[in-house]
Amino acid sequence: MDRKPLFDLVRRLIGRGFRRSEIEALDRALDGMEDLPQDRVPCVPDRGMGTAGLQLIKRYEGCARLRRDGLVEAYPDPGTGGAPWTIGWGATGPDIDHDTVWTREQCDDRLAKDIARHARDVARAIGDAPTSKAQFDALVSFHYNTGAIARATLTKLHRAGDFAAAANEFGRWNMAGGRVLKGLVRRRREEATLYRCGS
Repeated sequence: MDRKPLFDLVRRLIGRGFRRSEIEALDRALDGMEDLPQDRVPCVPDRGMGTAGLQLIKRYEGCARLRRDGLVEAYPDPGTGGAPWTIGWGATGPDIDHDTVWTREQCDDRLAKDIARHARDVARAIGDAPTSKAQFDALVSFHYNTGAIARATLTKLHRAGDFAAAANEFGRWNMAGGRVLKGLVRRRREEATLYRCGS
């Protein structure tokens, strides 16, 4: 692989030349990547949520029901018209009911905690399966919305390395309250697109 274009790009990004130790570290990292089988996707080292996944979750969850006083109130599940009650960025749980009201900061704090928890669940479910950042983000978004990462066929297919079949599985999760919801159809399509970016 011709490394000059990559090194030139990194130089421009950091706004200076390289130190010798930095060149050696980059060379070692690139040497390791060249040793990977070409039909495999490298593992995400930190298994944390990336920007693309976070934006996808925020776009579909929205921080709904913002009141004039700046507080956020709970709303019923769109599939059932009742429980589970939801607040902020899609937060649900036994501590949330129709009377729950939070500040925007509480909503943002809960989002960070919930994403971290869902990312840990996804990391456990996929184990050491090769996973790109885009794939990981798509799986966290899926799990954040469905809670189904441990039982979904798409997880089994991902672990088996059948990324095309796994991407096709997202679309099957488009129902709530026994009916297909257009918002879920769009979300699953976007998750599948993000997933495919990394395969």
